[in-house]
Amino acid sequence: MADTLKVSPSICAYPDDKYENLEIEVVLPGVEKKDISFKITEDGFYVRAAKEGVEYADSYAICCPVVPEKAVARYSNGVLKVTVPYEQPFEKAVDVKIE
Repeated sequence: MADTLKVSPSICAYPDDKYENLEIEVVLPGVEKKDISFKITEDGFYVRAAKEGVEYADSYAICCPVVPEKAVARYSNGVLKVTVPYEQPFEKAVDVKIE
């Protein structure tokens, strides 16, 4: 039985030009789309992928809350690209009655 090398994938996360979305790029060379799992919450994400002899896996924190239900992912040429909008800071704000 061959050993599997477990490594953290290369990640690049940055805001788009209008600072409306978080762009996440995960480098997964040689991995097929069917072998990728990507999960996201409002404050972090987890990626796991495998190819023969290599397993990529890690979790990452996100500093600014995002809307995970609106995330869109594309995989091409060994790079998983995920775009997810930032949560508007006052979207869930509650009015406080001032006495």
